[in-house]
Amino acid sequence: MRLIGLMPAVMLSAAQADFVDWRTTIPITHLRASEALKPFDAQMTSFMAARNIPGGALAVSRNGKLVLAAGYGYADVEAQETVSPTSLFRIASLSKPITGVAIMRLMELYPDRVSLGTPAFSLVQIQADAAGDPRLSQVTVGQLLYHTGGWDRGRSFDPMGRPRQISEALGIPSPPGPRDIIRYMLGQPLEFAPGAEHAYSNFGYCVLGRIIEDVSGRPYEQFVKDEVLGPLSITTMRIGRSLRENLAPGEVCYYDPRNGRSVWPASGAEEGSLAYEALAIEPMDSHGGWIASAVDLVKFACAFDGAEHCPILTPESVAVMFARPEGPAGYEADGAPQAAYYAGGWSVRPTGDGRANHWHAGGLPGTSTLLVRRSDGLNWAVLFNQGLDDSGLEYGDIDPALHRAANAVNDWPDWDLWEAT
Repeated sequence: MRLIGLMPAVMLSAAQADFVDWRTTIPITHLRASEALKPFDAQMTSFMAARNIPGGALAVSRNGKLVLAAGYGYADVEAQETVSPTSLFRIASLSKPITGVAIMRLMELYPDRVSLGTPAFSLVQIQADAAGDPRLSQVTVGQLLYHTGGWDRGRSFDPMGRPRQISEALGIPSPPGPRDIIRYMLGQPLEFAPGAEHAYSNFGYCVLGRIIEDVSGRPYEQFVKDEVLGPLSITTMRIGRSLRENLAPGEVCYYDPRNGRSVWPASGAEEGSLAYEALAIEPMDSHGGWIASAVDLVKFACAFDGAEHCPILTPESVAVMFARPEGPAGYEADGAPQAAYYAGGWSVRPTGDGRANHWHAGGLPGTSTLLVRRSDGLNWAVLFNQGLDDSGLEYGDIDPALHRAANAVNDWPDWDLWEAT
C-alpha cells in the first residue's frame, strides 16, 4: 500500500497505553489529507473521544472516486499500533448487503432454479431432527431477504447468538456450524405466518448462505469472492475468526468490557471476552461474519452507482434489489408506503426525486459499523473496534454526524485514491 500525505501518529509507551485517555490522543492516518475534508476528521475524532473508542476507519467516495480514506486511533492498544486506512474490521451486519447481492447474482446464474418466490427450504439440503412448523414449507427466498420469513427474536431468541445451547441440544462440539443451527431451527416453531410480519432475522440470512451453497455447489465464501468481490478487485475481504490469536493480518483488535461463557470449550477457557471467547463469528458468515476495510466497502457500494454499468448485476437485478417489497417489509398496516423500508439486504429511504438513500448498520461485541449510499453520489463506510462503553451515548449517532460532515464540505478534492489502496 502506498501512503500519501501520511500524518504522524502520537506514540505512547507500553505503560501509557494501558491508561491512555483517547479523548486527548487520537492519531489520524490519511491516504491523502485535505483541508476541505477536515469536517470528517472533526466528526470522527469528537465522536470517538466522547465514547472512548480506541480505533476507527472511514472511507468516502464521490461520484465513483475515492476522495477520503483514513484511520483513526488504535488498532491494538497494547502494541500501540495505529489504524491504517485499509485496516480490516469485523463488519457485522454489513454482511447482509453482501449476501443480498450474492442472492441476486445466484438468481441470474440459475434462473430456472431460484427466484424470489421459490420456497427456501426446497433449496437447502438439510434434514431436521424433529418435526417442525409445517409453515416452513411456505417460506420463500424473498421473505428471507426481506425479514418476513416468520422468525422474531424479540418473541423467542436469536439462534445465531446461542451457539453453546444449540451445540448441547444437538450433542455436538461448540460452536455449531450454520447447517447445525438450521437443523436445530427446523424443529422450532415460527413466531408468525411467513410474509405476515416484518422482524429482523439474522437466521434468515444464515439460510440464504446455505441456499447459495446448495444451488451453486460452492462454499458461500467462495461464491461471494468469485461472483461479487472478484469482479470489483476486492481481495482482502474474508470471513472472520473469533479468537484473538486467529485474527487476520491487518485486522484490528476488538474491545468490549463484558465477559461471558466461552463458546470455544476446546480452547480450555470457561469464560472470556464477549469480543473473542464468548463469540462465534464463523457460523455468522452470511449474516454477520465478514471482515473488510472501509475502502473495500465503499468500492462495493460504488458498484451500484450506475446500474447500467454495474460489473456484478444486470440493471434489472439492481432495480429488484432496491425495490420496495410488497407486504409488511414495505408498507404500513393501512397500506401506506413506509417512509423507509428494508429491501434485498439494504435499508432504503426514497428522497422524493426518483432517487433514494441506501444503508445498513451493524454491531457485535467489540464492533460498530455503518455503510451509506447517499442519493447525491456520496458513499461512505465507517468502522469502529468498539460498540459499547459507559458513556451512555448511542453509536448510531455516527450517521447524522457524517451527514453533517458531508454537508459542511464546500470544495471537494478532484483526486481519486483507488490506486493508492
